Amino acid sequence: MNVSKDLIAASATPFILSILKENDSYGYAIIKKVRELTGDELVWSEGMLYPVLHRLEEKNFIQSYWNDSDGGRKRKYYKIKAEGLVELDEQKKQWDIVHTALSKTWLKIMNKEDCLSCST
Repeated sequence: MNVSKDLIAASATPFILSILKENDSYGYAIIKKVRELTGDELVWSEGMLYPVLHRLEEKNFIQSYWNDSDGGRKRKYYKIKAEGLVELDEQKKQWDIVHTALSKTWLKIMNKEDCLSCST
């Protein structure tokens, strides 16, 4: 299924902050983790990820640093900061509200549709 770019963009911040809460990571690993967590339903590109990482760094939610990779190359890693943990908590609360409201709405609609089919 193709998920709209709007939903992908809206979910990028909580995904990234959640992944970085687990442990520090670098760009490609974040992309790979999102694919893994979503069963390949969300496929991010570097062109989508890095602007979000830069924005989160500007907002002081994350911090980048250079570290050697297993192969000896330098990689830019990202770690969540205290401000990012606060933002993640806020994002989670907001997504919970949206999820609950949509679930209730869809359940209500489905029940109405079931009742309509029962009466015919």
